[in-house]
Amino acid sequence: MRSHFTDQQRADPVIAEASRIFTTCVHCGFCTATCPSYQILGDELDSPRGRIYLIKSMLERGEAADKTVVTHIDRCLSCLACMTTCPTEVNYKHLVDHARVHIEKTYRRPVLDRWFRAALAKILPYPKRFRALVRLGQFSRIFSFMMPRKLRGMLALVPSGGLPKPFRPENPGRNTQAAKVRVAVLQGCAQSVVGPEINRATWRLLTEIGCDPVAPPDAGCCGALTHHLGREGESQQQIRELIKAWETAEAVGGTFDYIVVSTSGCGSTIKDWGRLMENDPDFAARAQNFAARCRDLSEIVAALGLPPHLQNRTHPVGRRVVAWHPPCTLQHGQKIKNMPMDLLRQAGYDPIEIGESHLCCGSAGVYNMLQPEIAGQLRDRKIGHIKHAAPDLVASANIGCMMQIKSGTDIPVFHLAELLVGDVSSEISR
Repeated sequence: MRSHFTDQQRADPVIAEASRIFTTCVHCGFCTATCPSYQILGDELDSPRGRIYLIKSMLERGEAADKTVVTHIDRCLSCLACMTTCPTEVNYKHLVDHARVHIEKTYRRPVLDRWFRAALAKILPYPKRFRALVRLGQFSRIFSFMMPRKLRGMLALVPSGGLPKPFRPENPGRNTQAAKVRVAVLQGCAQSVVGPEINRATWRLLTEIGCDPVAPPDAGCCGALTHHLGREGESQQQIRELIKAWETAEAVGGTFDYIVVSTSGCGSTIKDWGRLMENDPDFAARAQNFAARCRDLSEIVAALGLPPHLQNRTHPVGRRVVAWHPPCTLQHGQKIKNMPMDLLRQAGYDPIEIGESHLCCGSAGVYNMLQPEIAGQLRDRKIGHIKHAAPDLVASANIGCMMQIKSGTDIPVFHLAELLVGDVSSEISR
């Protein structure tokens, strides 16, 4: 694909990168076969190829985003299945990231849309605020029929019953073995509120494999949520604050060998920090330093190995067959495909791959709150494949996917860490 940027436009690093990406697209259309929004809507402009044309035209003209561009970019889940499929390795991720930032800077959304997106950015990355919102949501469910569709979609994801007790780890973890590696553990904004049992299982699993896990108390959001909303300044500031928190912890207790993340959406973003902060002279190298050490939990467990007492365990009938749902941010964003299933097999489970496993479940960060109709259709499609596989349990590696799937099925859903370490006996009713 040819681009027509002026030399003056190419002096902008964003335009220069976009121009390079455009030239790698050969219009083949392979991406349409694995694009969730195109599969649901059937509109060329809701495919990666169509969106690339829209973004190219918008940036070449140097104009503000219009309603058409915003509509179709907003419908993109950023699942990155297109990047797995693309034969010429078009970096659609960076292209759509640039488009979201441009939209945020140049397009004035309707007032309710602006308020809703701002509320998500100001609440979800902060656990105390998010916890208060969840409690309010639980109370407000009885009034959901009176609310706008986006609020109804958000309330549908709110867990029923009381929120679990927060997990407060020891710093450092009291490892009884000779530690192999010292790791920083990112607990996740949403996960620390609605899935603290995942952090508990992660902590125990890391200790079992010989790590000394550390969770600095002032470590905040990784910037993923605001980044996907196109709020570049807020995202970069959150990244700076997290970098400083980890650097402070290193100054006190020593360098981290790895940054371990059990929420694949966060991990995918952190691994891209070098690019996200490349134009910040004070933080570019520091961001790349941590990005290079970031590992998904499955990577660190596979590298160090499950201890013998966690391998080849005997699981009772009705607790053995596990449908593995690979989060998009893991299989497409981080290119981790078979490792989690191999670990489940080592732990004595019978993992099975479900139909259309490459296709997004519709969670996609806050997508299921911003685009509830499309997200709902994708969830139902995913649930259909899960039911067809008839598993005893469902496993995944991202809290958003887990909440999305739980909202559509009674089959118990667990995080990979919970199954590997065996922390499921008291949670089977979830």
